[in-house]
Amino acid sequence: MPRRISPPSRRAVLAGGGAALATSLLRCGAMPTDTTPAGRLEETRLDDQAVTLVPAQRPLQLAGKSGATPAWLYGDKPYPLFRVSSRKSVNVTLVNGLMEHTSIHWHGVRLRNAMDGVPYVTQLPVQPGKRFQYTFVPPDSGTYIFHSHCNTAEQFGRGLIGVLVVEEPEGMLFDDDIVLVIKDWRVAEDGSFLPFITIDGASRAGSFGTLRTVNGVTAPEIATLAGADLRLRLVNADSTRVAELGIEGANAFVIAIDGNAVEPFALDGWRLGPAMRVDLALRSPQAGGKVALVDYFAAQPVRLATLASEGVSQHSAAFTPRALKPRGFSEPVVANAQVHQLKLSESAVATDYSGLAPIVLPDGSRIDLLDSLCSNGRTLWAIDGKTWPQNGHEHLPPPLMTFKRGDTALIEFLNTTPHVHPMHLHGHSFKVLSASKLQRPVHWADTVLVMPDERVRIAFVADNPGNWMIHCHIIEHQDTGMMAWFQVT
Repeated sequence: MPRRISPPSRRAVLAGGGAALATSLLRCGAMPTDTTPAGRLEETRLDDQAVTLVPAQRPLQLAGKSGATPAWLYGDKPYPLFRVSSRKSVNVTLVNGLMEHTSIHWHGVRLRNAMDGVPYVTQLPVQPGKRFQYTFVPPDSGTYIFHSHCNTAEQFGRGLIGVLVVEEPEGMLFDDDIVLVIKDWRVAEDGSFLPFITIDGASRAGSFGTLRTVNGVTAPEIATLAGADLRLRLVNADSTRVAELGIEGANAFVIAIDGNAVEPFALDGWRLGPAMRVDLALRSPQAGGKVALVDYFAAQPVRLATLASEGVSQHSAAFTPRALKPRGFSEPVVANAQVHQLKLSESAVATDYSGLAPIVLPDGSRIDLLDSLCSNGRTLWAIDGKTWPQNGHEHLPPPLMTFKRGDTALIEFLNTTPHVHPMHLHGHSFKVLSASKLQRPVHWADTVLVMPDERVRIAFVADNPGNWMIHCHIIEHQDTGMMAWFQVT
């Protein structure tokens, strides 16, 4: 069976005490800085051991900026990477080192509702200096992210994002497994942050960042072994940008979408929206050769990262992409589905939700008032003609949809706006059945792009009880109204 490798120059370091050091430092809220090869994320194995994350303001020196950026990070560097073996538990304690409340949403993981990390919907927000323990066993292998779901535009924009990799039961299937987190930082020349929400951006395609990075570095070059079978886990951790990703220098194949296995097919450009993930398989070139990750969705193609081959070739036989084992999702029965058409639209007027009943959290506690998840007080977007409440303290709106456990849901997103919307459902994976514009194979996902004037049909079995969010993952759209919730009883 292929084994996971690290570049030759650092192999001895990683094979030694690096993993133990990473875990011990993470427990006290810091990240190691000297055990990880250039351009790669620092990894921590979970596998039933408890770790602590301490989000706090930490200086981050970004390329070409005259001063440090006051990032909000879970550790000393951006994007902690957790790896956990199949069917092992995740046990993470959040200790809030910020001056405002926060939470952690485990994006794409089909966990129990109490662990979903949505303030005032599944838990009370974690106040400064307080803690909350997230404990769950991920039911599915795959590539996921975790991020704040409080004051989302700012906390997400400042860097409160990480990656969770749940490994297949078969173990490591490739010679090298590389996570690449794509994110723009919205910063000025002196490193200070620019506004995370602008009226022009929120009312259109979003406020774009000024510095493009992969794993927190501008155009990193990452060493890997020559002639090796690589798995690239591409994560769009940006608040706004949709990328059209391609590989130059090798033939790449898509093997998973949002962590869900697909029958391998040749990569011919892939539109990756915020919070979406795609896994690629490819054979690295011989020593001295390079492979480029490129974004073509720009006036000129942008090279985001480079993989550089080193050492003796690992394989001589022709490359055949390894197929991942598909998950055992319940197949939606479309003929018996509860059908909903959800119109994605612009809206300049907030819906009146006064006098509604309180929400009941998964632990049975009741909340009569809801803090706004957006501080700007503007409502610009709607789902099915309804907007998420924005001003001050308001009652939670009624659920957009209600399902009994085991119901099949068939949803048609109808985008009536001139802007793209990556629509995300919490707590469930859904089957993308069809799309009227952006062609792609039928596949399972947790976030789907809905292009302007497009109809996209998805279906899933509502088999995870609780109160679950549905929203656009362009964060400014979410925070200005394009968010709702649905209930599974």
